Amino acid sequence: MFEFLGKLKDRLSKTRDQVFGKISRLLKAKSKIDEELLEEIEEILITGDIGVDTTFTIMENIRQRVKKERYENPEELNFLLRDEIDKFIISEESNDFEIKSNAPLHVIFVIGVNGSGKTTSIGKLAAIYKSKGKKVMLAACDTFRAAACEQLEVWAERAGVAITRLADQTDPSAVIFEAMQRARNGNYDVLLIDTAGRLHTKTNLMLELGKMEKVIKRFIPEAPHETLLVIDATTGQNGLSQARHFTKTAKLSGLILTKLDGTAKGGIVIGITQELQIPVKYIGVGEQIEDLRPFSSKEFVEALFD
Repeated sequence: MFEFLGKLKDRLSKTRDQVFGKISRLLKAKSKIDEELLEEIEEILITGDIGVDTTFTIMENIRQRVKKERYENPEELNFLLRDEIDKFIISEESNDFEIKSNAPLHVIFVIGVNGSGKTTSIGKLAAIYKSKGKKVMLAACDTFRAAACEQLEVWAERAGVAITRLADQTDPSAVIFEAMQRARNGNYDVLLIDTAGRLHTKTNLMLELGKMEKVIKRFIPEAPHETLLVIDATTGQNGLSQARHFTKTAKLSGLILTKLDGTAKGGIVIGITQELQIPVKYIGVGEQIEDLRPFSSKEFVEALFD
């Protein structure tokens, strides 16, 4: 845990320095808490990709607490800001790649745009579930891009798990049908479904998600048990825009936030969970399998401020 926390702090260094470090330096330079100071903090948070609505709500809470609890020292605002942000982030603190459903086959639907790190995240999840003794299969449903299926095959071999892949350009729903049959007949524990790296603005591709879900439900009515949206942290507010569109078509159960290493836009975690009321389940802070970890709001906030 401590080793990962250190890595997380390192990966969030740009966000910490350019957003919360800037706020900390601002507070040290001020002698009193006034509206001008609060507006400066507000501006820093907005430009730090936390989001306008979320920032306004956080700052309004702080204004009320300053008045009610009679804070006077500007540096005390660091505590208030940290406390308010911690309240805003939604995560599953007990999550440790556990399977909560009682179904014999746990189906995980993974969606997201091209370049978000979706296929890589699926490969890492497969390896982790395999390490926990689960029998895992991948379904290569990004059939419109041969490179995506090939990448998934590489991950399947690396993780030592099975994969269902049909010919390129095959209807993705046909791949799911085949994968569901194989997984059920082979007594698999986990089926991870890779989908086309669809643009959220393409209506026909978004509707395809619904068609794929219908095929899954023919085998297991309550499936998919999880629908995870992969968001590239470096896209900032664009990632939030993507998430809004995906929620119109898919019932998301959680988010995977990738590429937190090397970005100054880590603040997107705060805004995206608050607006959508969807937890971040996993975060990716590097290329290695162990760099995909369950998300903890407490660790994340500590990494932002310390």
